[in-house]
Amino acid sequence: MGLNSGWAEFPGLKNRFILLSLAAAAIFLLLALRLWYLQVIAAEHYLSLSEKNRIRYVPVAAPRGPVYDRNGELLVDNRPAFGVSVLPSEVEEKAQLLERLASYLGVETAELARRWEKGMRYSRYRPIPLAEDVGREVMEIIQENGVSLPGVLTEVRPVRSYPYGESAAHLFGYLGEITEREIQEKAFKDYRLGEFVGKVGLEKTLESYLHGREGQRRVEVDVKGRELRLLKTLEPAPGNRVFLTLQRDLQIAAEKAFADQAGAAVALDVRTGEVLALVSRPGFDPALFASGISGQQWIELLQNPRHPLQNRAIRGQYPPGSTFKVAVALAALKAGVATPATSVNCEGKVAIGNREFRCWKKEGHGVTDLKKALKESCDVWFYKVGVDLGIDRLAATVRELGLGEPLGLGLDGEKGGLIPDRAWKRRRFGAGWYDGETAIASIGQGYVLTTPLQLATMTAAVANGGKVLRPHVVKRIEDTAGKILFETAPEVLHSAALSEAALRTVRSGLEAVVNEPGGTAWSSRLEEIRFAGKTGTAQVVRLKDDSNRGREALYQHRDHALFIAYAPADDPQLAVAVVVEHGGHGGSAAAPVARAIFTSYFGLEPKPETAEAAAEAAVDSAVDPVADPAVDPAVDPVADPAVDPVADPAVDPAVDPTVDSAVDPAVNPATSGD
Repeated sequence: MGLNSGWAEFPGLKNRFILLSLAAAAIFLLLALRLWYLQVIAAEHYLSLSEKNRIRYVPVAAPRGPVYDRNGELLVDNRPAFGVSVLPSEVEEKAQLLERLASYLGVETAELARRWEKGMRYSRYRPIPLAEDVGREVMEIIQENGVSLPGVLTEVRPVRSYPYGESAAHLFGYLGEITEREIQEKAFKDYRLGEFVGKVGLEKTLESYLHGREGQRRVEVDVKGRELRLLKTLEPAPGNRVFLTLQRDLQIAAEKAFADQAGAAVALDVRTGEVLALVSRPGFDPALFASGISGQQWIELLQNPRHPLQNRAIRGQYPPGSTFKVAVALAALKAGVATPATSVNCEGKVAIGNREFRCWKKEGHGVTDLKKALKESCDVWFYKVGVDLGIDRLAATVRELGLGEPLGLGLDGEKGGLIPDRAWKRRRFGAGWYDGETAIASIGQGYVLTTPLQLATMTAAVANGGKVLRPHVVKRIEDTAGKILFETAPEVLHSAALSEAALRTVRSGLEAVVNEPGGTAWSSRLEEIRFAGKTGTAQVVRLKDDSNRGREALYQHRDHALFIAYAPADDPQLAVAVVVEHGGHGGSAAAPVARAIFTSYFGLEPKPETAEAAAEAAVDSAVDPVADPAVDPAVDPVADPAVDPVADPAVDPAVDPTVDSAVDPAVNPATSGD
């Protein structure tokens, strides 16, 4: 029997089969249409929904490595702080979200939008930081309103902490948010947008050691971005531990000794070159940069006339004044131009060529040998001996003592100062050298420029027998398990070719400066510790009327005060260089700072300065009112405009050593004093 005969026998069955076939075809057609709609028409919408109901990877910031002093005292640490970020891939109404979030944070919507746009240049699946170091109350409000803030994340992040405020700020440096240029560099390939990196100082130099490894939280979230469960956590790895050569108590004592004065001080171990204190005043609070400095705060730092961002200890270039006479004396002894018995009759002035050069002491020092010349800082002795020596031989010996080039401390922007000679002037000015310029250089004025770090290194070399040690501030670096990753050993840059007899002669004069009546630092002596030193006063501007260069003069017209010293005199351990900007006289302004450093280092009881001692220092350090007019204030190291914290601050156009201050001594004779 055929199929047709079957349908004929059961006509109702055929109708039902046709209906079922049509229904099935319709269902399949509807499914196909629905599939086409989902995959083609609504693909983007459902892709977005599927992305939101997924596993979220949340980065966990790593704390930067802590910094300790030589004795294990904590100097730089981290503290917990709240941060707010957003995942763009989970946000549908950007404008509404930013407006609502801005009202909670108390910031302008435009600022959040700026940060959003900046972050969108990178992966849309990585959180974009919108606010750092948010207060607890604000954080709680944001968390309470989390449902209306899709894609907004809150987290606890470590923020740099500086327990001692401004102390050693120029050494530590500061942080700043990573820039677009930096994040493209190989060194920052594993960094993410919004991270803070070292911009200046040790924070920058040791970035690769201090920066830890980021962790991650893997969580499952629903379509509204709410966390359902934590799947896995990869703990962050903290940065390495850095131990400095710095001695915390000595650093604080040195800073305190400056009070409100501007300047710099460096204290070195004469046997190793370790930096025990590095001071630059005024200072700044690096914590301002730890979570992002405000525009107003940055402008205030930039416009501060005392330039608190400049590290004067390594970048300030100053005429060394009479502290330079130490190097001149050693150079003269080395060349055989002078001996300990070489005497000059100082009558308060001397003629060189057709010009007259004056001593700071109008009535003169009388018959003066080398020891007396150092002790009382007789300019005439150094004028005559310096001219006999000549600038080229003087420059050669001075460079052997560590002046005239960067010493390689390891911080950005270290300056080299300037030690002139005939060849230098010919290159720089295309002119010959005058004997009068040698006379000026012999008292540490004119073209000569040095940094406090260089002066401390020279002083250490005099104290240790002529070894110029590379100054260093990092003692060692350890990982979190205590394994030593880096350790610094003493390094001799070069040894000055100086005889022990020459060194002994100069040391005797330096002891007399402090410990014998009539010495220019007599009022700063210590009964418990005998130390040796040399005062210096460096002029910074030419005045038409030099009859008053003291406290009554404008601040920027006052002389710089300098002092170099080492202690104990018979067994040197510590070398110190101090510069007090516009402080007046080395004996009354800079020597007391060095005394405070020695007092702290040797654990002595501080003694307040008496009015009698202060008056004595002023008399001992008196400067001839007709003083050195050869210094141009344009080279004043305080005139260093600060730079943007996200940029490289190593370039300091305001203190270019090739833009020099001296003038032709044939026109402007010069003097010095202490």
